[in-house]
Amino acid sequence: MTVVFKGRSARVLLALLGLALAVLAWGWYSFRVAPLTFAASPVRYTVAKGANVRTIAAGLRQQGIAISPTRLWLWYRLRGYDGRLKAGTYAFAAPLTVDELLGKLVRGDVLMTEIRFVEGWTFRQMREAIDANPDLVHDTRGVDEAELLRRVGASVARSVDASVDRAEGLFFPDTYAFSPGASDLEIYRQAHRRLQQALQAAWDARTGQLPYRDPYEALVMASIVEKETGHVDDRGKVAAVFVNRLRRGMLLQSDPTTIYGLGERFDGNLRKRDLQADTPYNTYLRPGLPPTPIALPGKASIEAALRPADVSALYFVSRGDGTSEFSDDLPSHNRAVSRYQRGGR
Repeated sequence: MTVVFKGRSARVLLALLGLALAVLAWGWYSFRVAPLTFAASPVRYTVAKGANVRTIAAGLRQQGIAISPTRLWLWYRLRGYDGRLKAGTYAFAAPLTVDELLGKLVRGDVLMTEIRFVEGWTFRQMREAIDANPDLVHDTRGVDEAELLRRVGASVARSVDASVDRAEGLFFPDTYAFSPGASDLEIYRQAHRRLQQALQAAWDARTGQLPYRDPYEALVMASIVEKETGHVDDRGKVAAVFVNRLRRGMLLQSDPTTIYGLGERFDGNLRKRDLQADTPYNTYLRPGLPPTPIALPGKASIEAALRPADVSALYFVSRGDGTSEFSDDLPSHNRAVSRYQRGGR
């Protein structure tokens, strides 16, 4: 049966149809085409975990983006985004539509920033950089090292007599990306995992007959190598010198370990009295490796400690240009010291 609309009914139907099309066109334009008005751009906004779309809209309005909670909620439902919004800190910049804004929230297109830890830094320097970073939530500020390691879940295979509550050396120096509002604990955890991976890989690929009881002692050696030289071609030779001395039962006589043991007493000048100051890190007085690492060693230093160069040198001295002169015996070393550090005297 065919129904024919006549007169007023037809006009009403056409009006309703036109209105529906107008609403659809307005919706399409409003949500997919029309840019939102910004009081200032860009806007940085943090979406809390579990926040609903109306709360987000209200927060964005406070930050100067002209959007109503109802409008954002309506498009959120029409797009089928229920439960898909991701927490984090976002940067919203004009021009931006409602659809684009929600798309960023659904993708988790969060703002990322970085923090860098330099090879050879001490843990104290690393911690100062973390504590001073304004984009991190400081959940570990004021926590002692033992408790921090417990929260991080830090562990490295080490001798039973090695320190278990010192954080020195247990974090990998690198650049770490994170979203503002992240906990500093996550940075510590990432850096510790990276350290474990680098140390384990180097330990598995180590040369034979090294004088380390476990990976932790290799890490201690890597930290000494890191502080003794920054020259890529000298790391393996520096490691070999200290390995050779350990094998012979000689004192390591490393300035950086001795300086580390002095702590804040060191004023930048290493004097004879400093070399005679007995600390656990004074390798001029105490045999073997110091009890813990003295810095954050990088990948190259870790690998050098576990695959030292095949040389018989027992001594080295800086040439003053970043490289070192290596010697097999004390007379040769003394001549090198005279040449490079005493002007030939």
